[in-house]
Amino acid sequence: MQTTSSRPVGRAAAALAELVRFRTVSSRTASEVDTGEFEGFIAALARLYPSVHAGLDLERVNGHALLYRWPGTGADAAARPSVLMAHYDVVPAGDPDAWTRPPFSGHNDGTYLWGRGTLDDKGQLVAAMEAAESLLEAGFAPAHDLYFSFGNNEETAGASAAAGASAAAAAELLAGRGVRPWLVLDEGGAVAGAAFPGVTRPAAVVGVAEKGILDVELLTRDPGGHASTPPRMGATARLARAITRIERNPFPQSLPDVTVEMLRRFGQHAPAPLAAVFARLSLFRAPVTLLFGRMGGETNAMTRTTVAITTLEGSAGANVLAATARANANIRVAVGETVEGTVQRLRRIIRDPKVELRVVEGNDPSPVSPHSGAQWDLLEGCIAGVFPEALVTPYIMMGGTDSRRFTGICDAVYRFAPFSMDAEARGSIHAVDEKIALETLERGVSFYETLIREL
Repeated sequence: MQTTSSRPVGRAAAALAELVRFRTVSSRTASEVDTGEFEGFIAALARLYPSVHAGLDLERVNGHALLYRWPGTGADAAARPSVLMAHYDVVPAGDPDAWTRPPFSGHNDGTYLWGRGTLDDKGQLVAAMEAAESLLEAGFAPAHDLYFSFGNNEETAGASAAAGASAAAAAELLAGRGVRPWLVLDEGGAVAGAAFPGVTRPAAVVGVAEKGILDVELLTRDPGGHASTPPRMGATARLARAITRIERNPFPQSLPDVTVEMLRRFGQHAPAPLAAVFARLSLFRAPVTLLFGRMGGETNAMTRTTVAITTLEGSAGANVLAATARANANIRVAVGETVEGTVQRLRRIIRDPKVELRVVEGNDPSPVSPHSGAQWDLLEGCIAGVFPEALVTPYIMMGGTDSRRFTGICDAVYRFAPFSMDAEARGSIHAVDEKIALETLERGVSFYETLIREL
């Protein structure tokens, strides 16, 4: 597999720096979106990648999402199309004074490029576009149709397609044209350092599924009144009791088959005691599942549906009884479970018919894509060619991506960003001091060049 690029080193960083300066912050409230920033980003993209915009068909979806088609030249060009995804909207930067470098500066210090979106997810978009531009300049044409789907509201579109997700619209557009992708690749996993205790090799974790996302409003009511004469179980007390019951009664644990396979692969590179356990998970599955639940938040989330109370609302006055009290439960639904079943279990846990539950929005977990076969083997080979130091493993994503919109038209949907990320880098996503190493960005370009040549 060829992994070299004809584009000058540093070209990708310069392009990303310019694109980071556009404040493409998405919002569920249309009036809060600065469409001028999105239009500026799109115009800059056309200027930075002239060969892409001359050689590929481009159409805009839902206003600011971009769908490119690179026609294949093979006899069966339309029979095996693929879709490479990214999004260019970003979350707010927060307090700019908390950043070491201004969040929309695109500052290049020679080692890192700083700014909101460098990792999530403008960096991935730039890596894909750089690869395409380089290949077009070299006269390359893919054998099969290739699509680039770049969303503009991944961060805020919500869990349901009804929320106006641009990726859902793109998937519907392709479905209406009879396009059924052979492979879809979006953001998600990465090449993670210190991914597993005792394993020194970095792990290229490729998401083969993602948990469902569900927001449920808990609502309690009371006549209200003056706080000097509180009732025995007012709205806030009833809500507090419900929340306490949720905290004390976590959802049941299980170890999905994908996670078992991930542990098996880690076990091949783990110290002897762990290697022995993970090689015989059929015997140790139950105790390993229990252990994962106690090791920390991340491992616990691998084994069950999780519930996080994220917002609370009660009385507006210190001496006023709340007539209503609200809380939001953000729930990540485990693979194999459903939104409907999760809400039913939540009702059983709360055990109080006076606590009203309202599904704000939600989607079931995605189908599980195979971690064997032609598509997986292709990804694994491309990753190994660019990141030979990494072991490749499937995993289930805790968060959500735009790729879930494509699972209805594709059986092989994967989530992987071709970037090396240590714990600090992963922690900067949606936080202060988000940045990408220049070397990491260049390797990302090489990955996409390798992948596109093979598709």
